[in-house]
Amino acid sequence: MTAMQWVFSFLKKYRKRLIFAMFLATITAVTAIVNPQISGTVVDDVIMNGNHKILPGLVLIMVLSTLIRAAIRFWFVMIFEKTSQEMLYTMRDYVYRKFMGQDFTFYNTNRTGDLMSRQTGDMEAIRHFVAYVIYSIYENTLLFTIALVMIFIVEYRLALCMIAVMPLTIYVTYKQLITVKPAFHKIRQHFSSLNTFVQENVSGNRVVKAFAKEDFEIAKFNRENDGFRDAELNASRIWRKYVPVFEFLANALTVILYLVGGIMVVKGAMSLGKLVTVSGYLWMLNLPLRQAGWLANDYQRFVTSVEKVYSTISIEPTIKDPVDGIVRERFNGDIEFSNVSYQVGDEQILKDVSFKIKAGQTVGIIGSTGSGKTTLMNLLCRFYDVTSGEITLDNINIKDIELFSLRDNIGLAMQDVFLFSDTIEGNIAFGRPDCSLEEVIAAAKIANAHDFILQMPDGYDTIVGERGVGLSGGQKQRISLARALLKDPPIIILDDTTSAVDMETETLIQEELTKIEGKHTVFVIAHRISSIKDADLILVVEDGRILESGNHESLLNMKGYYHRVFYHQYGDFDQYKILKKEMGDRLGQK
Repeated sequence: MTAMQWVFSFLKKYRKRLIFAMFLATITAVTAIVNPQISGTVVDDVIMNGNHKILPGLVLIMVLSTLIRAAIRFWFVMIFEKTSQEMLYTMRDYVYRKFMGQDFTFYNTNRTGDLMSRQTGDMEAIRHFVAYVIYSIYENTLLFTIALVMIFIVEYRLALCMIAVMPLTIYVTYKQLITVKPAFHKIRQHFSSLNTFVQENVSGNRVVKAFAKEDFEIAKFNRENDGFRDAELNASRIWRKYVPVFEFLANALTVILYLVGGIMVVKGAMSLGKLVTVSGYLWMLNLPLRQAGWLANDYQRFVTSVEKVYSTISIEPTIKDPVDGIVRERFNGDIEFSNVSYQVGDEQILKDVSFKIKAGQTVGIIGSTGSGKTTLMNLLCRFYDVTSGEITLDNINIKDIELFSLRDNIGLAMQDVFLFSDTIEGNIAFGRPDCSLEEVIAAAKIANAHDFILQMPDGYDTIVGERGVGLSGGQKQRISLARALLKDPPIIILDDTTSAVDMETETLIQEELTKIEGKHTVFVIAHRISSIKDADLILVVEDGRILESGNHESLLNMKGYYHRVFYHQYGDFDQYKILKKEMGDRLGQK
């Protein structure tokens, strides 16, 4: 399917409506011949021959014709406008659904500003084409054709003189279409780039202010803004080159009419009334010529926008739903990685990883930054697919499970916390929007978020700023944790969820989490040993491999990577036992 076939497929359901609107446009174009004809009759029969009896009837016909044309024109313009809005609604919904169906790879390679441009500026160009350009091209073509035919009927010699501008008009229109296309491509590129820049800087305004880089970012914005302005001006230079030609051709018709027509009237080869009639048709020739340049621009802008949108939505996601995928309301949570490797380009991220987890177990994952800890969980959620090997859930290859069913059984508190511009309650209940407030509060208490939420201005109804602006890192992490727990899935993934909270709060959270042990398969990715020391199984990931595995005590006895990290964080085992006792005493006092 081509880009044009794709966009016009959205118009199929409105086909009958548009045909009817075109019929109405045809009526207005045809009835445009009435007034020029009557004007000629008034001159020849009423003024020249003194037949005043027919004047009231002619005037009445002209008034009625004008009113009917105005009413019908308003009718079909509204039909096109309504159709454009309905089509835009359907298309925008379709494109958004395509965006939602894309995988991480798509969003890693497409800028947010570009995607926003597809849904805003490009969509508006398509809507404008449907609402205005379609009927304008049809109406102007019809007016021009009818006018020429009527002039031929009135006086063919004058028509032959006026038709001389046609070849030049067609040539200039073609040249403009060819020339303006690259200019519009540049405009859309610069518009997307400007959108991206503004979006990033508005989202990252705190970083900009923290580094006092306002002037630097303003200078960068000015460069982006200058690029967009220059692209628009470059396109306008093309219009400046061609639009005056159309204006000249339109005015040339006036000169031809009154020069040639005047000579014919003086010589008696044509009546004055016929000259008036032809003069009445002149606007029907001038208007299309004047509009040709602008309509060519609008058409090319439409084509460019369609190509941009279609090139974006035609990208197929690499992660696809299996045909007849397995659907289960709730899995048990038995998970096995068998010789799993994952590679991006030439970079090997994971290498031959194997481990097995029983339902209800808690797994701790520790390792240096970039070792592949989060990638393990991304593969489990099928955000990416393994390069080789197999991941099974309840002895079923996850590639055979319907994506929604798989991910609906996983609660994920991500490393990069994202909160929506919604209430705190809305953010926690994101995974289960139909839950009760009591359930939200229960999840918040487990995540040790309840107390600080009550201290907020409106408690659970407090509106969280974009991306959680106004909350501390630890507060955002606890809301994210509550969101994952409220979903009550068989599998819970906590990706460095307590890294921004203090040790005391972390211990309180862990105490609450122990109450749900055995009910869920829990993965805890952390840098602090205190977050994973009580896990049934601890995996030490280094350079994409499982370097060590076991429980806390066995890993300490190995005297390897885990023991080394433990020593760096706690000094020695005796000091750790003292710290643990002090923390327990403090919790007991509370």
